[in-house]
Amino acid sequence: MKINSKIIKCHNCSRLVEFREKVAKEKRKQYIDEEYWGKPVTGFGDLKAETIIVGLAPAAHGGNRTGRVFTGDKSAEFLYRCLHKKGVSNLPNSINLEDGLKLKNTYITTALKCVPPGDKPTSKELFNCFDYFGEEMKNLKRSKRIIALGKIAFDACIKFYKKYYEFKVKDISFGHGASYIMPDKKVLFGCYHPSPRNVNTGRIDEKKMLDFLEKVYK
Repeated sequence: MKINSKIIKCHNCSRLVEFREKVAKEKRKQYIDEEYWGKPVTGFGDLKAETIIVGLAPAAHGGNRTGRVFTGDKSAEFLYRCLHKKGVSNLPNSINLEDGLKLKNTYITTALKCVPPGDKPTSKELFNCFDYFGEEMKNLKRSKRIIALGKIAFDACIKFYKKYYEFKVKDISFGHGASYIMPDKKVLFGCYHPSPRNVNTGRIDEKKMLDFLEKVYK
């Protein structure tokens, strides 16, 4: 995707640039010998995809380390185990850029391309990134549905549509399995985030995720 080269070179948000580079320099002890990516992280997957999976932003020691979203952390382990069982991913885990991972009929990206401090971007930072997100959506011409992983990613998607379209959001709220038709006719699905916290508390488990994916990919 041509937009990816612009994304990787982006320095529009000074706070995010400073933080992503700080994390890449200081590193986590278990990855101390690795070279962190430390730049904006692009989406990846099937460019003919009908389904787009959207997270809020790259993880500090996941995507910001590996250079690929939902790669190299516990959330990725759970997500890809489920995607593999559904036949969407050729591998049961997403480890690094050289692991040979391929997606079928699916593209994964984030609303925000850089890791934000405390996982909390400002509204201005999100709006700066929406142009990139919008360009991705335009390039994915066959896309019909969006899976938002977590309430924050879901809300970010709603903010994106509010920026570019006139539509009422009064009756739209996040819920696992909830779905809404967006102004461009794509269907937005809410899904619990595959975070260790949600998995460990049972809010989401393999059966719930696979049941959800069955509903989306039917």
